[in-house]
Amino acid sequence: MIPAGFNKSDYDMLCVLGPTASGKTRYAVQLARELGDCEIISADSRQVYRRMDIGTGKDLEEYGEIPYHLIDIAEPGTQFNVFLYKEAFASAYDDIRSRGKFPILCGGTGFYITAVTRDYDFRTHSPLSAPRPAVSGPYGEGAYASGAKPSIVIPGERSETRNLRVFYIGTDVSRDERVRRIDRRLDERLQSGMIEEIRGLLESGVSAEVLLSYGLEYRFVTLYLLGDIDYATMRERLAIAIHQFSKRQMTWFRGMERSGIDIHWVKP
Repeated sequence: MIPAGFNKSDYDMLCVLGPTASGKTRYAVQLARELGDCEIISADSRQVYRRMDIGTGKDLEEYGEIPYHLIDIAEPGTQFNVFLYKEAFASAYDDIRSRGKFPILCGGTGFYITAVTRDYDFRTHSPLSAPRPAVSGPYGEGAYASGAKPSIVIPGERSETRNLRVFYIGTDVSRDERVRRIDRRLDERLQSGMIEEIRGLLESGVSAEVLLSYGLEYRFVTLYLLGDIDYATMRERLAIAIHQFSKRQMTWFRGMERSGIDIHWVKP
């Protein structure tokens, strides 16, 4: 279960990353149980929002007795970006460490992961092997909060805030299996109340504009609820968008590897 080469005393943190529907959370929880005295920090740009549970795939029941952080810390529609995430991460990390526990960062938002583990220099020149995410809006998965192009700090250089010793693990499933999982999970979420969840957000005062900006499930289900597209079109376009998003996630992770970050890929 624990990848060869990992020794808890040699690192400050584990990071479990991977594309959507690759089993990241379940794997991180299994690792936490096997290692003992671990707590999980979420690295998901949308799971920070309360009442956005089904659409973001929080699956909180998977954590069981393992404590988790940075989920349900902001109201939908409020401003949240990578700068706020870095502050929240630092607080969670320091809290976990102060209690003698070991942190496991887990998620698929590569921009957030890189920002807190290798730090970013928000300058105007081109990033070092880091692809620009193709998601618009300030809330989109991996979207740039400021519009600036980031530069990954090369491993070995001290970041602006801290230089964490991180062991990276990637959850790797085949493309065909990932496609099957995404399609199956989407249908499960649609049948489990995702449409009702998003309708409730609209009725609670969260604007359609904000929900559209969250992308993926929130974008296409909102378009359906507004009457702009029918159910079949919503389901089809949403599935395509999630598949494309999964590819962009992998492109980001490969960019991390090209920048010098060693990701240990495992079959969860």
